[in-house]
Amino acid sequence: MQLLYAVILGLTQGLTEFIPVSSSGHLILVGHFLGFSHSGLAFDTALDIGTLAALYLFFARDFIEMAHDLIKGGPKRKLAWYLIASTIPAVIVGVLIQHAAETVFRSSQLVAINLIWVGIVMFFVDRLCRSDKVMSNITLPQALTVGLAQCLALVPGVSRSGATITAGRALGFDRVTATRFSFLLSAPIITGATLKVLLKPANLHDFASAPSLYIAGILTAFISGYFAIKFLLAYLSRHGLGVFAIYRIAVGIVILAIGLK
Repeated sequence: MQLLYAVILGLTQGLTEFIPVSSSGHLILVGHFLGFSHSGLAFDTALDIGTLAALYLFFARDFIEMAHDLIKGGPKRKLAWYLIASTIPAVIVGVLIQHAAETVFRSSQLVAINLIWVGIVMFFVDRLCRSDKVMSNITLPQALTVGLAQCLALVPGVSRSGATITAGRALGFDRVTATRFSFLLSAPIITGATLKVLLKPANLHDFASAPSLYIAGILTAFISGYFAIKFLLAYLSRHGLGVFAIYRIAVGIVILAIGLK
């Protein structure tokens, strides 16, 4: 059963890391319901390996072109610098609130509240804001604004993609552009955070104590994450964020109603 639970959590991570409904919030809740013995920050972070691999694979051409243009010059050099600059706020805030993010912020009630209020903001921003800007229009202040929004995702229940896509939509970017920038922006900060947590001796010991569980979760997160990226970009090219906003609000209300701690 523990192996099955690891697969379920990997599937949860892969789908909710990119779909704007909060991966950390869902992992806390699903782990709670399953009673998974390895449920916690170390396992949750290990699953990021899978979704990171999916992200780098899906956007491999973009990352290669940005790396090339950053070094030798080219059309994507500006975007590369903007992504680097926009990552800095989340790094600073992450260092400042690390302990709280790993302890008190993992409360189910706080997750529920964050699911609800971000869902409400997402719904109205997506409905009311214009959608006429594309990636080539982005400016440094706009990129930094999305980077600041990413800081909110350090609190479970907010959702990294939810916060950054909503910020992009508020700035007037079309849904696909806001989503692509959100995904590209997530790569540096998730990579750094994942390495930081997993390289701690205690977390490496957890991995070594149950490698089959970790590997099963990571592989499931990789496969489901890749298809989640593909699905969301295709979906948002034709539809809005409303269904995800409503889902967030509904899940948050259910969590509060049943009184999860």
